Amino acid sequence: MSEVLILGARAPVALELARRFLRAGWGVHVADSISCRGTAWSSAVSTVSTVASARFAPEAFVRDIGAIVNRRRIDLVLPTCEEVFALSRHRNMLPAQARVLANDFELLSALHSKWKFLELARSAMMRVPESARVGTIEEARDWAEGCPIILKPEYSRFGVHLRRYPEGIPRHADALGGPGAWIAQRLLTGEEVCSYSVASEGRLLMHAAYVPRYRLHGSSSYYFDPCACPALEDAVRRLVNGLKFSGQISFDWIVDADGIPHAIECNPRTTSGAHVFGTEEGLVAALCGEPATVAATERHARMIAPLMLVSGWRQAMGRQGIGQWSQDFRRATDILMEPGDRAPLLGGIIDLTMFGWIAAREGVALREASTHDLQWDGPP
Repeated sequence: MSEVLILGARAPVALELARRFLRAGWGVHVADSISCRGTAWSSAVSTVSTVASARFAPEAFVRDIGAIVNRRRIDLVLPTCEEVFALSRHRNMLPAQARVLANDFELLSALHSKWKFLELARSAMMRVPESARVGTIEEARDWAEGCPIILKPEYSRFGVHLRRYPEGIPRHADALGGPGAWIAQRLLTGEEVCSYSVASEGRLLMHAAYVPRYRLHGSSSYYFDPCACPALEDAVRRLVNGLKFSGQISFDWIVDADGIPHAIECNPRTTSGAHVFGTEEGLVAALCGEPATVAATERHARMIAPLMLVSGWRQAMGRQGIGQWSQDFRRATDILMEPGDRAPLLGGIIDLTMFGWIAAREGVALREASTHDLQWDGPP
């Protein structure tokens, strides 16, 4: 039996991958540096390990991974979150017998930068919004010239700290915080779409796109509605081919009224797009570098049901209407519970409580707390 080690087990998508690898006949092991009961309590998981923080102790983190690889005879190390950067940077410390699904560190870091990514996207003939790298709110205001824009840190995730100025930057706008640069982009109109792909040596193996219909405070989604956009898939294929990319790669897009996708940013890691593949499609094979059916054929929406019941209900009351919410809820399936494996629901609620405690301790938002000890915000 082959053995997989899934990292970033706190993420709901780690639970998805654990179940898929079990169905494919693999032994499943997971690891994280904080509470990950949502995945750890799944019947799909054989062992759970605690490792050092990828953000605060990256070399110790990789040494811990290496010890698990040797102890459990791991064949594939599969990162799901931003621990992929520490794994890639220090991969020479890992045992040679395991395949590590992480591309070259320099390429990953360039894709993660919301500024450097734009140049890589242009080289693949992707459409991108007009953008500028700025250090102050005054620079951003001068560049925008009163036009609608958004502002976001060069290194960020889940829309944390993102600012929208649909009528231009007002004179009383707050100063830009943090030590790094910010990216100013023209505010595009259209439908928001997200994509997730798996590639090997520049060959696109699997690809899925979805509409994030319900979001937490306008950022991370908890409802994943599959969609088809051939132009988007073609753009991803050109980029991974040009970069000879191997691993998991995800994008956020705006698809305009003419159906043309504009790449907004890249996440070179797993995202929720993994949820929308059909159960019989070869995602596990693709993650092992084997040929698979490229495009997802699943047309069944997925959701995090507890969030849909609470946050989704509030969103429906304020904007979409209860009828649309009810229809959306009925046509989606929960990603936490499935027949014979219901404990992850309780585990996920406990994890959420833990993130709330971290948020209070660190003085950050709940979304930031969920990645506080593994995120990577660029050099050093």
